[in-house]
Amino acid sequence: MIILLEISVIVLTIVFAFLAVEARRILHAIVSFFFMSILLAIIFLFMEAYYVAVFQILIYAGAIVVLLLVVFHTVKRYEK
Repeated sequence: MIILLEISVIVLTIVFAFLAVEARRILHAIVSFFFMSILLAIIFLFMEAYYVAVFQILIYAGAIVVLLLVVFHTVKRYEK
């Protein structure tokens, strides 16, 4: 049962990483990056790397996503 959970988290991480790279809208890419970062922290928790999981959540899922959202909302959009 636990192996099935680990495999499903790994597959979801890969799916969200692919969506973060291939998303056409930048907001969808940021949300996908956020979920990928959270799932990566869960993988670190499975490996009992607690400090790495905490830093993953604080730095990537927190600070980087907030920075990307601020940039997204402050940059002018040029529409064709």
